Amino acid sequence: MDCKEFERMIPDYIAGRMDHQSLKKFSEHMENCRDCQEELTIQFLVTEGVSRLEDGSVFDLQGELDERLKAGKKKIRRYDRFLKAGLALEAAAAGCLAAAILWFLI
Repeated sequence: MDCKEFERMIPDYIAGRMDHQSLKKFSEHMENCRDCQEELTIQFLVTEGVSRLEDGSVFDLQGELDERLKAGKKKIRRYDRFLKAGLALEAAAAGCLAAAILWFLI
């Protein structure tokens, strides 16, 4: 994907509407692309800032964006560990099934 495609993903990221695969690609790209990081910051500040100004609440938007990025990475790691654990359980179940079949045949 090029930067334009990632820039189009920013509104979905801000709204929290990304699936795991999209979030993972987006997060990896954001770690390495200064231009997209700047665009994310701008869109986040505008989107959230306008909303907060209307509410009249006090806010630290840069801090909130940093926390969202950290939370996204944590979510990715947790999901990846869950997938690995599922694969390990599936392999263990297949091994048990194979052992039971061998025991039955012998």
